[in-house]
Amino acid sequence: MKYFTFLIGLFVSAQCFSQVNRAEIPGHLRKGIIADEFIYETAPFPQCHASTIEETPNGIVTAWFGGTREGNNDVNIYVSRWVNNQWTAPAIAAEGKINEKTRYACYNPVLYQVPGGELILFYKIGPRVIDWTGWLVRSYDHGATWSKPEQLPDGILGPIKNKPLLIGNTLVCPTSTERDGWKVHFEYTKDNGKTWEKGPDLNDAKPLTGIQPSILRHDASTLQSLCRSTNGTVNQTWSKDNGKTWSMLGQTSIPNPNSGIDAITLKDGRHLLVYNHVVPRKNEEDGWSDRSPLNVAISDDGVNWKQVLVLENEPKGEFSYPTVMQTSDGSIHITYTWKRKKIKHVVIKSI
Repeated sequence: MKYFTFLIGLFVSAQCFSQVNRAEIPGHLRKGIIADEFIYETAPFPQCHASTIEETPNGIVTAWFGGTREGNNDVNIYVSRWVNNQWTAPAIAAEGKINEKTRYACYNPVLYQVPGGELILFYKIGPRVIDWTGWLVRSYDHGATWSKPEQLPDGILGPIKNKPLLIGNTLVCPTSTERDGWKVHFEYTKDNGKTWEKGPDLNDAKPLTGIQPSILRHDASTLQSLCRSTNGTVNQTWSKDNGKTWSMLGQTSIPNPNSGIDAITLKDGRHLLVYNHVVPRKNEEDGWSDRSPLNVAISDDGVNWKQVLVLENEPKGEFSYPTVMQTSDGSIHITYTWKRKKIKHVVIKSI
């Protein structure tokens, strides 16, 4: 009953945002969408990016970074919760303060609900992406208040953009580095972020690159991870032993304009991918191109994908860094950056 009320509330609030500027999208490419709204209308920051979303026992929580612009030392991690059929005002959950004299920008929050435990917010701090350090805070009241920051061990960043996967008692965290080329690896914690192990790089960035991986489950032991790249394609790696070891990075046939993606395995076993279906322009050496449209695709095998929805399709607009989850009632929730000005939230009842 709680989630029925939640969905009805979202549907009503979505009607308030019918004025959102969107190029005409055929009806069959919007089928199943029951809510389409902004997390907030006004905020104490002009820009935002890199949202994350998670379900807690008390409802849904979102987070993102916001400030003057990406990389400025006034960029904090903000949180909003779904309470009484509406989103709470953005509230600071974490700042980039290292000590009394040093403060840097925050980046890329990732929310993770410990089964039967606290809500963890992973994030990064640094003057530049290549100088990131990993941090986390914990909430024991479903995102209302947060603990003091905990810095992760040297060389550990935690999940870099997309959600970790709990396998047995091990949290498998998809992550990456950008200091010496874009490289994918995985990190592991058996005690919810207190101690860590780090896996090897899965590529040398010459020429295949990768950052910000997502994890898909295929069977009891097989996993697939999809990631952003500068190669013009979504790249991938596979594990046959539940994430203990992974294949070297390879390419897929899915286009990628050097833009973040996210993917999950649904409860019915199908895989869902949210991404910008854009083939990079030929003169773009780093694969960078437009971040519109923003698409949803479905696959039975993680190899062959069918586009099923278009979330945004405004020429020259930026609709990027999606994150996706499926809640306990089966609904699919997606958040993403809307023109660097707001965080958009979409709910899909069936797909």
